[in-house]
Amino acid sequence: MKIGNKSLPEQYIIYGAMGLGGAWEEDTPITEAHIEEAHAALSTALECGISFFDLADIYKAGKSETVFGHYLKENPGMREKIIIQSKVGIRLTGAPFGSRFDFSYSHIIEATDGILKRLNTDYLDILLLHRPDPLMSRDELKRAIDELFNQGKIRALGVSNMDHHQIQLIESYTGRKIVANQLELSLLKTDFVASAVGFNNSVGKNLDFPLGTLEYCMLNDVSLQSWSPLARGIYSKQTIDESTPKTICQTKEILGRIAKNKGTSIDSIVLAWLMKHPSKINPVIGTTKPERIKNAVEAFNVQLTRDEWYELLVASRGQRMP
Repeated sequence: MKIGNKSLPEQYIIYGAMGLGGAWEEDTPITEAHIEEAHAALSTALECGISFFDLADIYKAGKSETVFGHYLKENPGMREKIIIQSKVGIRLTGAPFGSRFDFSYSHIIEATDGILKRLNTDYLDILLLHRPDPLMSRDELKRAIDELFNQGKIRALGVSNMDHHQIQLIESYTGRKIVANQLELSLLKTDFVASAVGFNNSVGKNLDFPLGTLEYCMLNDVSLQSWSPLARGIYSKQTIDESTPKTICQTKEILGRIAKNKGTSIDSIVLAWLMKHPSKINPVIGTTKPERIKNAVEAFNVQLTRDEWYELLVASRGQRMP
């Protein structure tokens, strides 16, 4: 895939900056410790060969972008060497009933301008529309996206948490190709696999992944990005007790055995399982710990056999193949 004048390899790991910037509360300030943590994580990611970074305007009330922007300011030659994507469309504050979605012209423009200001940059490589807005207006969406492209503020358009029908609708409305779709995909969240093998059998019942979405993305060169690919560390750092589901206990045991045999970490096996899928899924890792960032990159050196891949799938789902 090529974004502007920047080329991407066939498969890559994305560093997700959601954990940077301190507290989620808007009125909690960024401290020097938060800046140091962000700099350490970003430096480690870059040292490990990660050059793609994921953010959103709502992450830590914009503070994730602020500390990222601080890093860019301290490293002025870095911007043209990396790819930055951020997301708009979710509003968490300002209404007593909580969050809502907003693809209006004014919100998309204002939110994108806010992102650019916090990041200390004049463009995003990719802008993602964060979640579907039921009140999306064709005219307002097209007007906003056209303006951002024409002003050079975005180089490509993507989505997050959308199925193939919604992707087609947005492509039709905007006249722009969707280059990426970010979804929750992991060894714990395996319905994307079950949607393919569950047609015309009981495995396909009650799935939380629309049949055809994976295939549409593969056929139309929509890059699949996985948020929470490490399943929030459930396999690598959380302890097992009597309340832990049997499927997680069994999967964790198998992961430990495979990791030991291959001389690597459980994190790298979890990611290698995801990345073995032929759709070329690109994981978005969100850890702030330098050691876990390094473990994640080891996934490129892990070769799982078919039997290892299926053994993990069956254990995770607690259900044999049909």
